[in-house]
Amino acid sequence: MAEMTVELVAVERRLWSGRASFVFARTTEGEIGVLPGHEPTLAQLETAGLVRIDTTDGESITVAVHGGFLSITPEGVTVLAENAEMSDEIDVERARAAAANADGSSEDGVAAKARAETRLKAAGVAG
Repeated sequence: MAEMTVELVAVERRLWSGRASFVFARTTEGEIGVLPGHEPTLAQLETAGLVRIDTTDGESITVAVHGGFLSITPEGVTVLAENAEMSDEIDVERARAAAANADGSSEDGVAAKARAETRLKAAGVAG
């Protein structure tokens, strides 16, 4: 099986590093799936989007990512996120409360609701 090196880094910490067979991300230009040998690319991540990494040992890692960049080089993939939460770190009740309390009448409120809903998706639960 073909594989690549993947680094997932947020401003405050490295979340994951290892070998993977596939990376999925949501960018401002749309969704992108990355296999080993992908054309070099630099893309801006959505303000509230998911990144999924399929590791070479069969594990699937889902992360709620809020802004940043995706860099694809011949050596591998680097996700540089402004903020990111691994699915198993997400406080579901807090995310539900944030989604319910977000003020949809302002741009900031819409973004806050989108971030909360993305955290819920990453955790694998409905809002």
